[in-house]
Amino acid sequence: MHPESLVSAWFSRFEESCVKVLKLSAQGLPQSWISLEQAVIHYAADEVRWEVGAQVAVFRGGHNAITGEQSQIAINSIIGTKGVPRINPFTQRPGLTNSKLFSRDRNVCAYCGGHFHEDELTREHIIPFAQRGIDTWMNVVTACKPCNHRKSSRTPEQANMPLLYAPYVPSLWEDFILRNRRILADQMEFLMAHLPQSSRLHDG
Repeated sequence: MHPESLVSAWFSRFEESCVKVLKLSAQGLPQSWISLEQAVIHYAADEVRWEVGAQVAVFRGGHNAITGEQSQIAINSIIGTKGVPRINPFTQRPGLTNSKLFSRDRNVCAYCGGHFHEDELTREHIIPFAQRGIDTWMNVVTACKPCNHRKSSRTPEQANMPLLYAPYVPSLWEDFILRNRRILADQMEFLMAHLPQSSRLHDG
């Protein structure tokens, strides 16, 4: 039976879980966050080269007609898979979203230094669009709404509002932390161990 077809024959109390499995290449480079069902496909196709972290789910299937044993697949939180890596860490550019930007900057306004809830923050362009600024990681910082309004369409120098920290492009490892809000403790420990020392995420 094809692995994708096999999944429909399995069941688990974790089936509706929001838990994500961290999928790595066989060389240990992060590739994607995948669902438990997607992880089962890799296991069923014998594509999992190695696994670390805690067991997060067990999918149980039918019973063997001869032995009577029930088939099962145990899913770990981090798996290394066969095949050519889809993501090249030297060419990958992380996508820019407000959620990831605010997490990169630890929800701290770059102008007043206040710590805010996400609903009170904005994506602020250092060089504004009105002055041909562009929407890239190196031209955006987190700003509270009052500071964004005060700065308006001026540069920090023009507005006399110096930046309290500099923007930067997240590394591949940082991006995997920024894109998932429900990271398990062992997954976070694994990813944090690979962050550059300059990463703002070390500040917790």
